Formats: sequence, structure tokens, C-alpha cells
Amino acid sequence: MKLNVLLKENLGNMVKKFEEPADKRIYITIDRNNLLKCAEIIFKNLDARYVIASGIHNENNFEMLYHFSFDKDGVIVSLRVYLDKEKPEVESLVSLIPGIEYIERETWEFFGIKFLNNPNLKHFLLPEDWPEGDYPVRKK
Repeated sequence: MKLNVLLKENLGNMVKKFEEPADKRIYITIDRNNLLKCAEIIFKNLDARYVIASGIHNENNFEMLYHFSFDKDGVIVSLRVYLDKEKPEVESLVSLIPGIEYIERETWEFFGIKFLNNPNLKHFLLPEDWPEGDYPVRKK
């Protein structure tokens, strides 16, 4: 079965938008409330490898992308969630992928995106006395 069909079948109505802009590249937009479940399906059930997460500060919102690799197919799949500009927060994936803790911490301190239930959300790269509310990568 083709990977795109398998993803659509497994994620079902949690998918808001499914994009295949190039061979070997898939973007799946989901609601932030479905992130943990969708990541679990991709990471655990479909056996993808977690690669990295990335944050983006758009004009009207924040965006988090969670990148997974299906190595045997050579395909990168990114889960995309949009977050409220005034209160950017999303569930942490630490309970599912322990190694994601560090990128969540980095994203929190540089963008101000709060990762709910991350047990160690403290400075990672910036000094502990960095001014609260000063996020160096946010657009002004």
C-alpha cells in the first residue's frame, strides 16, 4: 500500500489538509489538539523515525512542524499545527519521544511557544537570567 494512502487511512478525519508538494515529501496539517495522537500513529504504529521539530513565526500565528522519516520509502512526512499568536501553546511530545525535550526547550526560549506537560521547560541555550517575555527569534 502506498504511504500516502496508509497515512490518510490511519489519520482519518484528524487531517485538515494533506499536501504532496514533491516526490518523497508530505505535509499534513492537523488541529493542535490531535498532535499527540497523530504523532503516536506515525511514530509508533507506522514506525517512522522522528527527525526534528521546527517553529515558525508567521504574520498571524505560529506554526510547529514535526518531521518524521519513513526511511525505507525515502519519504519525509511533516505534521503541521498552527498556534494562536497571542497564546502559542501545544502539547509536548516528550511522553512519546523523550529526545524531543531539547528542541521543545529551544523553541520555547526563542519563540515563546509553550509545550504543555514538558516536565523540564527551562532555558537550554540562553542564560537562566534571560529576561522573561523576550523571545529573540520572534518577529517584532
